[in-house]
Amino acid sequence: METNNLLFVGGLGIPELILLVFFGVVPFLLLLWALIDVLRSTFKNSTEKLVWAVVIIFVPVLGPLLYLLIGRSQKVRHPL
Repeated sequence: METNNLLFVGGLGIPELILLVFFGVVPFLLLLWALIDVLRSTFKNSTEKLVWAVVIIFVPVLGPLLYLLIGRSQKVRHPL
């Protein structure tokens, strides 16, 4: 019986790889997106920026979600 070695990475099958992407890669990308956004943005004071950065880093998954839902509206809008 021949097995397809491309389907297995480190002994993991397709379902395990899907779970790894869903619970590992997606939260990391969400954290990265939120952290880059908070660092590139201007807030009314630097304390808000620091608080959001700490929340994003130390509250996994929920921190980036809260920032993207609530914190982005606290940024200073620059007129074009």
